[in-house]
Amino acid sequence: MLMNASERPAALQFGPNGFQVLRPGAFVLCAVSGEKVPLDSLRYWSAVRQEAYASCELATRRLLGQG
Repeated sequence: MLMNASERPAALQFGPNGFQVLRPGAFVLCAVSGEKVPLDSLRYWSAVRQEAYASCELATRRLLGQG
């Protein structure tokens, strides 16, 4: 069964000031919690690790090696 773009995670290329959509989707998965993060709510990511985070707290936890 084929999934439409709203049912699968997007593939993004993260940069220091934004991201580029490589594969359409409605959300990305948080690298720490696995939580779905809608693209229009995505505010935290690592360009170095190429990871998305659901919140500032989760991004900080990852940075400190706790996630």
